[in-house]
Amino acid sequence: MSENKGYAHPEALVDADWVQAHSSDPNVRIIEVDVTTTSYNEGHISGAVAFDWQKELQDQVVRAPISKAGLEELLSTAGVSKDTTIVLYGDNNNWFAAWALWILKYYGHNDVRLLDGGRVKWLADKREITTEVPSYARTSYQVDEPRTNIRVLRDEVIASVGKAGITLVDVRSPGEYSGELLAPANLPQEGAQRGGHIPGAANIPWAQAVRADGTFKSVDELKVLYQGKGVTPDKEVIAYCRIGERSSHTWFALSYLLGYNDVRNYDGSWTEWGSLIGVPIEK
Repeated sequence: MSENKGYAHPEALVDADWVQAHSSDPNVRIIEVDVTTTSYNEGHISGAVAFDWQKELQDQVVRAPISKAGLEELLSTAGVSKDTTIVLYGDNNNWFAAWALWILKYYGHNDVRLLDGGRVKWLADKREITTEVPSYARTSYQVDEPRTNIRVLRDEVIASVGKAGITLVDVRSPGEYSGELLAPANLPQEGAQRGGHIPGAANIPWAQAVRADGTFKSVDELKVLYQGKGVTPDKEVIAYCRIGERSSHTWFALSYLLGYNDVRNYDGSWTEWGSLIGVPIEK
């Protein structure tokens, strides 16, 4: 497991030693999910398979996470069964790995974990990588009914604005939050008609939850970060970003590391809100 930093659910994070010790364990499947979908081909953890976030983890017709049937096919092809321990990791401090974890939890997979520090730390520590692509015996994975308590849709977000007991967390960069940017500075300016943020949302950029090496900060550090901005465990928390992946990272930190009971990810995020007719924004 990862170093104990006082987390509510320390089992949700594993470290590199744990992954190396379990890389050939038939009950563990390591899955890489990167922003840059070609990174896996340049070298990856032995035994790991890759999921393409653009082509495989979202519906190609409807703007939504992958369908139930689509995920069943993806996991069956990867040789995953209901009792498999899935360990996710990726580039950019686990942006899309956290999003994949959120999707797997949404569809009810019980044991999903993140590799603390992700791909960047693995490479920085000069751990072994391979270009060999493994294949596994096919399974017949059956997805559960979605766990709707970890996802929030736009109508619920509209109803929550200004409501006591609900906190909105905008995990984007300060430039996006202020409305100066419509997307992260290194990504194309696309996705929303207007810049700004949902009224009343606190701005706590997702990357503030991790250390310089990409590993998560301790519980005490995370408490200062979130509770200092009014994001306390007694409230319902809604996290959002631009398309829902950075907010999955914050959703993970609040739910699994701090143990908040009511955190939901608004995966419509700013791409939806910034283009909706008739909803308010702040700059």
